[in-house]
Amino acid sequence: MEKGKILILTFLILTLLNSVAFSESVGDVYVVPIKGEINKVTYNYLKTTLKDIESHSPSAIIFEIDTYGGLIDQAEKIKNLIIDLKTPTISFVNNKAESAGVLITISSENVVMAESSTIGSAETIPNTEKVLSMWRSFLRDTAQLRGRDPKIIEAMADTDIYIEGISEKSKLLNLTSREALEHGVADFISSDYEAILSHFHIPYNNIVQVEEKTELKLAKILANPYMSTLLLTIGLVGMVIEIFTPGFGIGGTISIIAFGLFFGGNIIAGNSQWTSLVIFVTGLILLVVEAIAPGFGLPGISGIILLTVGIILAMGSLTTALVSLSIAIIITAIITVLLIKLGYKSPLLNNIVLTTHQKDEKGYLSSKPKDEYLGKEGVTISGLRPSGIIDIDGKRLDALSDGSFIPKEAHIKVVRVEGSKIIVRRF
Repeated sequence: MEKGKILILTFLILTLLNSVAFSESVGDVYVVPIKGEINKVTYNYLKTTLKDIESHSPSAIIFEIDTYGGLIDQAEKIKNLIIDLKTPTISFVNNKAESAGVLITISSENVVMAESSTIGSAETIPNTEKVLSMWRSFLRDTAQLRGRDPKIIEAMADTDIYIEGISEKSKLLNLTSREALEHGVADFISSDYEAILSHFHIPYNNIVQVEEKTELKLAKILANPYMSTLLLTIGLVGMVIEIFTPGFGIGGTISIIAFGLFFGGNIIAGNSQWTSLVIFVTGLILLVVEAIAPGFGLPGISGIILLTVGIILAMGSLTTALVSLSIAIIITAIITVLLIKLGYKSPLLNNIVLTTHQKDEKGYLSSKPKDEYLGKEGVTISGLRPSGIIDIDGKRLDALSDGSFIPKEAHIKVVRVEGSKIIVRRF
């Protein structure tokens, strides 16, 4: 009896130790969301997140995808991140995987789609032959690597590819979950993580949901090229309003907030470093110095150059930055003209542009008027062709002939005076 108890106890201890050893050898499964626009923020977020997850020796990583797409260069970088992982990967399309989302989805070893989810419509913008050819090569290469039909995947990006019974002529391919499963683009249909992991025979301890930080969600919105252009425009317009308003008021406040969001969003997104903000602020300081000093010189020119450089560096892409800056400058210029037409005056512009008028009625004269010679007679000292020199009451004067040539020593009479001009006629 005692021997039987010892055997049972030994069995329980071994089972417990086995359980502990198994639980230590099996890691957690991490669910990483890829939602919204695919841009540099998405890439930087995934790069940091995946590096941290890998350090915990996970059993698998599930990428929960819901996106209309975004930048294909960033999608290509994300694809490389996923392919380079040593951990089993699953793409779970939990609504839609459009455009750049297609490449990210097929980058994982396994693809799962939720009921009523879709995948496809991966057309590039701009849809030039060069860009499309490059994009198709990304899709084809990844499809071949993961054992998907490359032609079906390419048909999602190119309307010229027609697959009978699957795609329509001259239309991009977009598949439902059932169609994706039927054609081998997806491996399973489910919205349950446990069922997904069971289907692929992946052991695990816990399912860990990775959440995007608030600042990253905000950065995604702010670093969007359209939002950056809007913030840039608001910042410049606010600056102009402040210039036309005495003291520091609402224009300056709006400008600071807009530029703060513009630079903050792009810095968090990884588009730029703090250097761009430092350059921009230095430019502002130089413009303030220029506003205090009369005229327009080196500080003003340097300030404008540094402002422009700071903005371009902040956006990461030269093309995007130039387009955004051009739009912002055009809108700001229009508003500036409207403010001037409405009668607003700027002390800063008065320092740069000479606006003072010296009027005759206030005693400002470019030369002494010669009205006293009107009607007087004299003689020409030189010929008038039509200008020359005359003598009136012993004074030598410059004069113009009223008509034809007047020879030397001819008698003349002043018939008209226009400011400092004396017009004479022979008689």
